[in-house]
Amino acid sequence: MGEEVRTRTDALDSLGNTTAATGKGFAIGSAALTALALIASYVEQVKVLRPDAAFNLSVTNPPVLIGLFIGGMLPFLFAALTMDSVGRVAQSIVLEVRRQFREIAGLMEGRSDPDYEKCVDICTKSAQKEMLLPAVTAVAAPIITGLILGVNGVVGMLAGAAVTGFLLAVVMANAGGAWDNAKKFIEKGEYGGKGSEAHKAAVVGDTVGDPFKDTSGPSINILMKLLSMVSIVFAGFILSFSIL
Repeated sequence: MGEEVRTRTDALDSLGNTTAATGKGFAIGSAALTALALIASYVEQVKVLRPDAAFNLSVTNPPVLIGLFIGGMLPFLFAALTMDSVGRVAQSIVLEVRRQFREIAGLMEGRSDPDYEKCVDICTKSAQKEMLLPAVTAVAAPIITGLILGVNGVVGMLAGAAVTGFLLAVVMANAGGAWDNAKKFIEKGEYGGKGSEAHKAAVVGDTVGDPFKDTSGPSINILMKLLSMVSIVFAGFILSFSIL
């Protein structure tokens, strides 16, 4: 299609990135507030299960402090796992496309159709498989923390995850959209245009920015809520078998 079509769709894409980043800010704020409410629910659940449970939520209490550090680390670990997943699946798609160009006669010349279903199949299966490790991490973290550090450690972990998770999700939503738009801005001729060093750097930024804003950032919202819900569900188990 004509060049003006690409110009208009790029403008719409840039607007969409900015609008999505704004909308994600509301979603992130909602997730943070939900996480805080669930922390209060966790404390109440523990008191219902064991009225004599001793809560010492001071940051000078070692289990709480250790839990804060564990919780603060979890969003970064979760984001790294999901980013790696996107990279692996993207690479598998690249290999499949190269295979089709190599093996399907006439594909490069436009005389044959590619095997679209194979690429869709890779994406569908990988979307399920690649989420296993992040999901297990999110479910296991509060249980293991509770068994080792007790209920005080779990509260610390939930608080740490809420603080760093909120900030990291905001950064990812905004940085991802900004990097995507920066590439389009340079491709219009700014800073040397296509083929320049600035454009090469922008392509790298966009490659990182897409999973930032579309995968890891939104998934941290789920992580914050999932940690709290798993903690509430397994509160009785933690009270019964915690070593502290």
